[in-house]
Amino acid sequence: MLSRMDVYSVIHTVVAPTAKALWRPTVRGLENIPATGPVLLASNHLSFADSLVIPIIVPRKVAFLAKSDYFTGTGVKGTISRLWFEGIGMLPVDRDDSKAALASLDTALEVLGRGEAFGIYPEGTRSRDGRLYRGRTGVAHLALTANCPIVPVGLRGTEKLQPIDARLPRIVPVTVDFGEPIQVEGRFEGKPLGRARRELTDEVMTAIQALSGQEEAGVYNARPE
Repeated sequence: MLSRMDVYSVIHTVVAPTAKALWRPTVRGLENIPATGPVLLASNHLSFADSLVIPIIVPRKVAFLAKSDYFTGTGVKGTISRLWFEGIGMLPVDRDDSKAALASLDTALEVLGRGEAFGIYPEGTRSRDGRLYRGRTGVAHLALTANCPIVPVGLRGTEKLQPIDARLPRIVPVTVDFGEPIQVEGRFEGKPLGRARRELTDEVMTAIQALSGQEEAGVYNARPE
């Protein structure tokens, strides 16, 4: 049976180069991602495929949260699904659990505490109309607690890569821009924590908007019923 590291190795030595050769994404700013140490990749969120595009493009492993349903299937199909999502760095979270938000923050801090990269969508859920929604302060909480930089990410075109009604990804132009790291060390000392989180989150969203070019919604995004 393949281990998680075996699957990760296969994906990044075979699947990732093949995917990039097929889709030929435009990628800018990879040099802004620290090669080592804890870092948050904070991205806009247009499609389910976003959590596949970023790990395939980034040269170091990036952990994302994913619905626990992807990890609990049975039989051969369930095993393949679990190995695939584990192999690309996905971590299960039960979104129906009322304590899921707190648990996800704890999981992210564990990843950062190991000196790894963690991907997060400050909007909280996918934008269904293409606008950029107001960021929730979890991203700032993580950065300030782990004392790690935030690299803003701007995705374009991923909403066309795999629309909701599509079973398989399509070959469409995709652009991924990584902005300059936003440092947090020593910047918010003496400032009320709530205010520091809000200011840092707004700074991150401004950077994401500059990369993605999206219209700002000015409100929080709501998860569909």
